[in-house]
Amino acid sequence: MVKEVYYKGKCPLGKPLNIPTTVDEATDPYLALRSDGDIKQYYDDNGYIVRRGLIPGELCDQLLQYFREEVKPYKGYIYRQASANPEKHKITEHGYMLNSILNIQSVNTSEFPRFRPKGVELLTHANIRRVMNILMGEEPKLMQSMYFEGNPVTWAHQDCYYLDSERDGAMIGIWLALEDIHPGGGRFYVYPTSHKIDIRKNGGDFDIAFHHDRYKQLVKDIIEQFGLECKAPMLRKGDVLFWGSKTIHGSLTSFEPQYSRNSITGHYIPESTRFLALQSFIRRTKLKKINGINVFAPKDLDEAKNRAVLKVETTFPKTFRFVKKIAVKLATSK
Repeated sequence: MVKEVYYKGKCPLGKPLNIPTTVDEATDPYLALRSDGDIKQYYDDNGYIVRRGLIPGELCDQLLQYFREEVKPYKGYIYRQASANPEKHKITEHGYMLNSILNIQSVNTSEFPRFRPKGVELLTHANIRRVMNILMGEEPKLMQSMYFEGNPVTWAHQDCYYLDSERDGAMIGIWLALEDIHPGGGRFYVYPTSHKIDIRKNGGDFDIAFHHDRYKQLVKDIIEQFGLECKAPMLRKGDVLFWGSKTIHGSLTSFEPQYSRNSITGHYIPESTRFLALQSFIRRTKLKKINGINVFAPKDLDEAKNRAVLKVETTFPKTFRFVKKIAVKLATSK
């Protein structure tokens, strides 16, 4: 038996937080969930769930290898998670890519011939599909993905502020550990039961284009007001954390930045629903079925027209980003 051991860290509010470094298989609450009914009930009650060893370790190793061989040496522009803009790598003092990749399924296959298909293989894996069917009650479809190596420190947020299913709260995210995630490297965290709390809609004084900081502070205020407890589970290679679009989550500050956090995320909506952006408009999605799951590849760089847009974005970045902010403001003001 391995007894659970903790690091002393801090939650997003700056309060002390015990961060587990091991998994006690005798007491781990997630391993105790064996039936489909137990899995669904835990998710409905808490807004998240962890499935241990869901993805084979050798597949995680392969994607990590392809990231290191194809992505890390790359000198060009890639769309990034935090900004949604094309950027070159930003490397930490310990050699990790800090600006996470947005949409593995959209990177240029000619540039990343093994990384893209292997990433999509993991995101559409039968084991993820099976759990999604339990939680959603139907087939999922993939709308967005990301790849992390370094820790950009993601603020506490609900996904539904940015993207969701048209059926409020029906989108489900995953965080797949490609390696054992060290507690000091920026552990993923959730606030259980936070999915039961309604938070301000995107728009007006809380729109993402010009008042994003107000939303970030509001989430912290909600955590304090409701006395929510932060959980940052130990995630080993192949473990997958599933959470709902209304569940508050993010990544902890790296207090030992010499450790990486190689991982991928995916956001899925039920097959029967449409993709809602910024709580304001339905986004059109061109889908391709891969391993039984419909996949949306925004700005797919395998298409010439999207490579042309990338060229414009990187040639006139300030103008393009300003126009994009105005467009977002108009969309969320309707």
